[in-house]
Amino acid sequence: MEILATLGRTLGFSLAAGVNLYATVAVLGLAARYGWVELPEQFQIFNNLWVIGAAGFLYVVEFVADKIPWVDSIWDSVHTVIRPVGGALIAVASLGEASPAVMGLIALLGGTAAAGSHITKAGTRVAINTSPEPFTNWFASLAEDVFVIGLSLLTLKFPLLALLVSATILVMIVWLARRLWRWLRPSPVAETPSS
Repeated sequence: MEILATLGRTLGFSLAAGVNLYATVAVLGLAARYGWVELPEQFQIFNNLWVIGAAGFLYVVEFVADKIPWVDSIWDSVHTVIRPVGGALIAVASLGEASPAVMGLIALLGGTAAAGSHITKAGTRVAINTSPEPFTNWFASLAEDVFVIGLSLLTLKFPLLALLVSATILVMIVWLARRLWRWLRPSPVAETPSS
């Protein structure tokens, strides 16, 4: 059962980090610092005032940048490497003691999950930015903030439920990516018989 709980924490926090790394780290840090829930020992790495302060400050910067059309896309571009790496590091932190091979696999899983949610977020925001009014952008940004904080809190309190939710989200991301790929792929040109 602990393996499933660890997997739930790994996927939940990694997916959240792919959308907003700083909010995820801030939630982890505050939960570890103030004992909101009983956390495994390995999460004490986030229980540092400098880590919590830096994550909180960068979350505020991202909160503002995310509300401005096209600035949000530039911010997402900069974070194309940062968020997946952060997701991988959080995944490894959620593991605790493990062999190097298992740590490597978990890092790949966490980084891939974070990259998937990041690409989904960034692609959606580019599409939203084509809208001439700013309200859609603001609503999308607020929905992302609620998603990240909600998924992080769910993962802290109920890691098995977070595993189910995260697996569902990952299936939806893969399904959406396949649909998009089919839509973007050029259709084969039918050959006409030569006379």
